[in-house]
Amino acid sequence: MDFKVLGPVSAEVDGRAVPLDGSKQRTVLAALLLAYGRSLTDERLVALLWGWERMATRTSRLYTYVSRLRTRIGPGLKLERIGRGYRMDIGDAVFDWDVFRRLAEAGRADLLAGRYAGAERRLAEALALWRGPALRDVTPYLADVEAPGLEEARISAQENHADAALALGRHVDVVTALTGLAAQYPVRERIRGQLMVALYRCGRQAEALAVYEEGRRVLAEELGIDPSPALRALHQQILRGVLPPPRAPERHGVTLSSPDARGLFRGGGVGHGLVPAMLPAGAGDFTGRVAETADVLAALHGRQDVLVTGAPGIGKSAFAVRVARQCRADFPHGLLYADLRAPDGTPRDPVEALGWFLRALGAADDELPATLDERAHLYRTLTAGRRTLVVLDNAADDAQVRPLLPGGDGSRTLVTGVRSTLASLEGTRLVRLGPMDADEARRLLAAVVGEERVAAEPEATARVVEACDGLPLALRVAGSRLAACQQWRIARLADRLAPEGRRLDELRFGSLDVRGRLRAALDPLDEATRRDCGVLAAVGPVPLTPPGTAELLGISFDEAEELLESLVNARILEARGVDGEVWLRYRFTPLMRLAIRGGATARAGGADTPPSRLPAGRSADALPKGRGSAAGVSFVQPARQLERAGVRIVCLPSVHQVFDVSRQ
Repeated sequence: MDFKVLGPVSAEVDGRAVPLDGSKQRTVLAALLLAYGRSLTDERLVALLWGWERMATRTSRLYTYVSRLRTRIGPGLKLERIGRGYRMDIGDAVFDWDVFRRLAEAGRADLLAGRYAGAERRLAEALALWRGPALRDVTPYLADVEAPGLEEARISAQENHADAALALGRHVDVVTALTGLAAQYPVRERIRGQLMVALYRCGRQAEALAVYEEGRRVLAEELGIDPSPALRALHQQILRGVLPPPRAPERHGVTLSSPDARGLFRGGGVGHGLVPAMLPAGAGDFTGRVAETADVLAALHGRQDVLVTGAPGIGKSAFAVRVARQCRADFPHGLLYADLRAPDGTPRDPVEALGWFLRALGAADDELPATLDERAHLYRTLTAGRRTLVVLDNAADDAQVRPLLPGGDGSRTLVTGVRSTLASLEGTRLVRLGPMDADEARRLLAAVVGEERVAAEPEATARVVEACDGLPLALRVAGSRLAACQQWRIARLADRLAPEGRRLDELRFGSLDVRGRLRAALDPLDEATRRDCGVLAAVGPVPLTPPGTAELLGISFDEAEELLESLVNARILEARGVDGEVWLRYRFTPLMRLAIRGGATARAGGADTPPSRLPAGRSADALPKGRGSAAGVSFVQPARQLERAGVRIVCLPSVHQVFDVSRQ
């Protein structure tokens, strides 16, 4: 058995992934793993699942999660009831947190003993176990308790690894990683001092002194203190140019300026020093995303690949191109880019993308291997020993991405995609892009339209921003329309966007179409799920819960919860936190609800949809009626049952109430 918490919580038995149902079952598993054989009471587990308030009704759900966990992992797991709690013994199973701690402690011991090569090797192995933030998909209650301790252990290991590398004279190799860490943890003086040493030994004395001055300012402004005596002493050594040399002989590695693949092909870019630069043009008026940009840059500098995910139209592609351009200096051997979505919206074959990459790296057309595996092997050979950034845009799933991951440790990959299942890529930092806040949205609109025009109509601008719901694509369409129609006042567009029925018609300009982009999120779903999604969107802008969805659709609670989570994973729904009782609350964003509702109406009334009829001898008036309070709406009968009976449901979104049941 193999258990992992340093990233997404997962379990494997004989190499087979164990299916875990949502964040709560992963929370139960992670909590018992981190208890190290101690018994956890029902009250403690319930608090880690739902918080401390109103706990009395939660115990039965806890029993369900524990029972499912025991069944799915199988007899190799010793999970037993102890009094009023549970205890788990994993025996000889591999637990990545245990492995990390052993390697990190051994590396620290080697460092203290002056065995720098061994320390660097063990600490690098320990850090390679991390696949992103620890406990990434558990409840916030467990994450708040356990994640800070795990993250502190990780940072300490990174600091120890940097010390070992600096002692070996590998200052060039650690500059980028330390730059990212210093930006992420600005008040950790040890990291700042290590960065100063690395820069100084790279011949960048002025930059080393600037790092000290920045740290002094941050400490004064945020904590009201001066740098420590050790950091001040280091500053004086660098200022006078008397910093001691590395403590161990330099260990040479691959010479990045002379890739192993040089000369492999007859006349391509590798043999002639051509550096690939495949990024598309970036948006000159790109706005916002400051925190997310810092997060991605820190991960890339820290030797992590990055997955950028978010709803359709949220600006993932523009963001990835922007970040890639900002860090091009860190990847001297080129920037590779591939859009993994074909023009017709289908996933692109990775064989085609590998052909682009191999040509950019110097392969002639007649030297390209035919099969996917052969191209992937050659691609990894050409990128080994290089520092290249690979941007994989609009990825559909991890199977499409894996053949495109470069070889060697120097290259990094930046992936964008809608579906959160891409997070299964090992060692990847997940960065989610959400809607822009009102200030960011206004600045983006002003960047497209012009600041003077926006400032002249603040109230109308606020109405446009609100109608666009923080979606960068919608804001760009609105701005482009205003820029093209200089005679329009912003108030005119605000008035045209106000009616829900025509809003998406207005948010279309040239090749930009908000409705089409949002509806594309439904394409990977099966027909039944798309139909259920349309029913939920027709209910109106009300919160959805698993019990209410189950009653509305005439399905079981587990089916409803699975449906809602699948729509969250597809970025069609948002999970909005726990309500006053137990259940997560879900919602469509306003534009997504309008797009899905309009698409469902079009399909229901289109010529391709055969007319459905009530069974012979039945009338709409004879159907039984009831209420579903859990969903917060009224309805005639669970929608899926009515659909099976051949009944069409028509909803009035303005009052969120089913008001008519009639024959088609």
